[in-house]
Amino acid sequence: MLFKIVSSLGLLAGAAFAQTPAGFTPSVNKTLDVYYGSTYISPGLMMKKSSVQSKPTIGVTGMELSGKYLLAMIDIDVPSGSARTTVLHALLQDWAPTGQTQNGSSILTTSATGPASYFGPAPPAETPKHPHNYIFLLHEQPASFAVPSSQRQVVQSRMGINWPKFMTDAGLEDPIAGVYLQVQSGDNTKMFVA
Repeated sequence: MLFKIVSSLGLLAGAAFAQTPAGFTPSVNKTLDVYYGSTYISPGLMMKKSSVQSKPTIGVTGMELSGKYLLAMIDIDVPSGSARTTVLHALLQDWAPTGQTQNGSSILTTSATGPASYFGPAPPAETPKHPHNYIFLLHEQPASFAVPSSQRQVVQSRMGINWPKFMTDAGLEDPIAGVYLQVQSGDNTKMFVA
């Protein structure tokens, strides 16, 4: 009986610390701090499309970072016939610590716009509505990083990226941090500027 309780608690603790959706590979336990304006993205937070159209601010808490980092943002819920596929929403290199903080997060920044520039979530209308999961993954960037020739087409088209395969081909280690947000399919909320 005690073993069953301890095992159950262990499973709950593992689920509570996951920063990526259940079943996504690679899973990540350390949180990537992502901010859209002043809104902090906790794992699975539902956001309006209009709130996530600009590249976010990213950072980490409780980690000392140095060097350069690679950020991927992937939608894993794109309709494709009777199945779902992926879309690469961003692949930005050369993120580096700034020495600045936001709400305790050590902020990173990049001036890079590639290999694949950021474009915000825009899930299509579906019946029934289907929230899309947008996963952010932060990797240590290998020296002289370049998109491998085997991955250039998929990065350029952005459709159907297999992130574990990309990691292998690019020589990436497991992500050091991650998080995900959700945007409801068909959320066509527009931002009005006065």
